[in-house]
This record gives sequence, C-alpha cells and structure tokens, in this order.
Amino acid sequence: MTLKEVKPGTTVLVTKVSGEGAIKRRIMDMGITKGIEIYVRKVAPLGDPVEVSVRGYELSVRKADAELIDVEVAR
Repeated sequence: MTLKEVKPGTTVLVTKVSGEGAIKRRIMDMGITKGIEIYVRKVAPLGDPVEVSVRGYELSVRKADAELIDVEVAR
C-alpha cells in the first residue's frame, strides 16, 4: 500500500521510497526514509495534500509524492 491510500489516524511504517533522482532525494530530505514511522493526521477533502507527523514534526505531502512512499500498518 502507498501513503496516499492510508486513512487518517493510522500509524504506518515506511517499507520503500520509490521514484528517482531529485524527487526521491526531496522525499528523503524531508525525513521519510525506510523504517521510519509516519502518523497520518488528516487528508484534505480532495486528497491533496496529506498531513503527517514524522520524526516529531508536522509535514504536508503532495498526493503525487505520497504515491511514491510504500508503507505497511505499524504493529
């Protein structure tokens, strides 16, 4: 599943960051790397952007970028 598909109020674990070049680097520079937990706070009415908590700060991620982040539900 990707970050775009996660419902608000769910904590997920990043399994893979897809994409290439500058796009992948930008996502990783935001602190989203393999193995990190992300809490999905809310999703805008049209699905863009997705507001998340990662590494102790709030972050808004565009829908196109959220599709590049593979996640699994944290246990």
